[in-house]
Amino acid sequence: MFSNNTQQQAEQKLILLHILHEFNIPLTNTQITEFVMEKDYMNYFSLQQYLGELVSSHMLEYSASSDQYFYLLTEKGRNTLQFFKDRLSPDMITAIQKSVDLKKQMLLKEMQITAEYIKRKDSEYIVDLKVVENDITLIDLKLSVVTNKHAKQICEKWKNEAPSLYGEIINLLIR
Repeated sequence: MFSNNTQQQAEQKLILLHILHEFNIPLTNTQITEFVMEKDYMNYFSLQQYLGELVSSHMLEYSASSDQYFYLLTEKGRNTLQFFKDRLSPDMITAIQKSVDLKKQMLLKEMQITAEYIKRKDSEYIVDLKVVENDITLIDLKLSVVTNKHAKQICEKWKNEAPSLYGEIINLLIR
């Protein structure tokens, strides 16, 4: 019985790692809890325990941004998931991927993503990139570039990939 319980705990932690991997954006405790509880992957108390244990073992990072705390998958968490991913059934992986895709679309609708630029001088453009979620600014990034073409490219990429770019920026800054 004990080994089965241990095996179940390990699988549920892998499920959490896989969920964060699939989202590929920082998530609040509330967002993770809602997602996990909606899909009945585990109970609330186990979820909170596993999140704490994954942070303690440095597989997840718990970081602050604009008065909110977010969970991020660390490099150690990615490596662990990659190594043990085969312990999750293909059906489970597919179900998580489909569920994450649907939830991600809903989260993106809650997010306001803006990208605009202005000409400052002959060879200087200021690009202003933002992600706002529920009236809280998650990131406000201003860049100076030398061409109109670069400003347009940056804005277009931000509009299409802001959540994953934001997650990459946070990961780079906390390493």
